[in-house]
Amino acid sequence: MLLHVRKELQHTLLGSTVDDAAGECFDKIGKLIGLPYPAGPQIDLLAEQGNPRAFEFPRPMLKEANDDFSFSGLKTSVRYFLRDNPQLLEQGQALNDLCASVQSAIVEVLVTKTMRAARRVRVGCITASGGVTCNRALRGQLAAACQSNGIKLRLADTALCTDNAGMIAVLAERKMMCHTQPGPLDGDILPNWSLAEINDNSDSAPANR
Repeated sequence: MLLHVRKELQHTLLGSTVDDAAGECFDKIGKLIGLPYPAGPQIDLLAEQGNPRAFEFPRPMLKEANDDFSFSGLKTSVRYFLRDNPQLLEQGQALNDLCASVQSAIVEVLVTKTMRAARRVRVGCITASGGVTCNRALRGQLAAACQSNGIKLRLADTALCTDNAGMIAVLAERKMMCHTQPGPLDGDILPNWSLAEINDNSDSAPANR
């Protein structure tokens, strides 16, 4: 998900995944390879010893003007590649190269589309969080791209990136500090609660300085 944060608790959704998200792509490709769930950390480790240019995989939606993401095509491409090259899974270096090539495709899409959006909306700082932000190649390439474009980068600590409960608790604290009215204690769970609705509930709250 790619968001433009105008100020605290005021977000504009620029783009999101239309099918498999980056983390899902890592995990599903890891399953094809035979890695345990979650596969992202293991792919990161194997990729460190591999050649990211060894195999060419698609960069879905990379050249489209929107800010959306799609990784199901990459997953399918890897499935067919493994179908045609089953012996690769028995070769240590080839497996490292596969992981590095897959990781390269995912990271290139994430970094390119993020930087493109940042330049368009003219922000001076990019932040990233969530499980995929633990990926070392993503962190390194985002840092390099931001430095080249004169943009500050703030990355969540890796120890916090996979802690959904922690992130929810911090958001609740920030909303309380901004005097956002809480919902009813007996309110229903809203798994698809839109950012627009959240913003509507926060627009009247003063921004915390």
